[in-house]
Amino acid sequence: MKIKIIGSGGCVSIPRPLCQCRICKEARIKGVPYARCGCSLYLEDLNLLIDTPEDINAALNHADVKAIETILFSHADPDHTMGIRVIEQLKMDWLAQSVGITCSQPLTVGAMPEIIKELRSQCSKYGSMLKYYEDMGLAKVKNMNHLEQNGIQIEFVPVDESGIVTVFVIKDKDRKVIYAPCDVKPFPDHLLFYKADVLIIGNTIVGDQLKDGFVLDETNILRKELFVMDEIVALKKNYQIGKVIITHLEEDWGKSYDDYFRLQRQYEGIEFAYDGMKIELP
Repeated sequence: MKIKIIGSGGCVSIPRPLCQCRICKEARIKGVPYARCGCSLYLEDLNLLIDTPEDINAALNHADVKAIETILFSHADPDHTMGIRVIEQLKMDWLAQSVGITCSQPLTVGAMPEIIKELRSQCSKYGSMLKYYEDMGLAKVKNMNHLEQNGIQIEFVPVDESGIVTVFVIKDKDRKVIYAPCDVKPFPDHLLFYKADVLIIGNTIVGDQLKDGFVLDETNILRKELFVMDEIVALKKNYQIGKVIITHLEEDWGKSYDDYFRLQRQYEGIEFAYDGMKIELP
């Protein structure tokens, strides 16, 4: 199984436009891995992409992705979907279209039913953007709770009964990777999560002192919405997970690639993602 984290940033990618903080200035000078695109993941075995943040084009080009056949969506938040125009850029050939030749291999676009419903509500002047790409013949949209292809199984586990946020469990023979990028607190309890080789998880505040010296006190509302590191350590132990990789790293945390690299030495089996990070399970 070959997986690549092509975007490791949060709802604000790094560098943040106009920002002159240490992290953003360094990212402009050094680029990746100090720079981070929005949160997205690529499964090479299936030419499968999960989520399309606004800067997905840059992420795909940096990761040197050669083919995409399927796009899955974890949920409908803008920082995971507003790059949906990548469907058009991947599949639309305006010159061929001008002489009546239509797309012969549309993308498969999948998500849990309630997420598809929410995606269809995202509109341009042409109406639903998703329907627009369907009508153009560039995408086939499917409600999904499970995907099986080339011996790889992907289970869609809803975070709660609303069915609007997904945890993906990717299985290949006896290897298992969990991808839980956003809005996954409280973390659902599911037998599929036990003894995974890797958990890739977002929604984590890294450190008590954040950007510009901001101190996250015990009463801060973010502690209810996002994990802190002690909770990640507990998740790893509870589900007996081999390795945890923390993604969706926000610019607000005020940490550079070097800061995260130093910090992960304090934790056993916990790493911090960066754009282009490869995960290979034989």
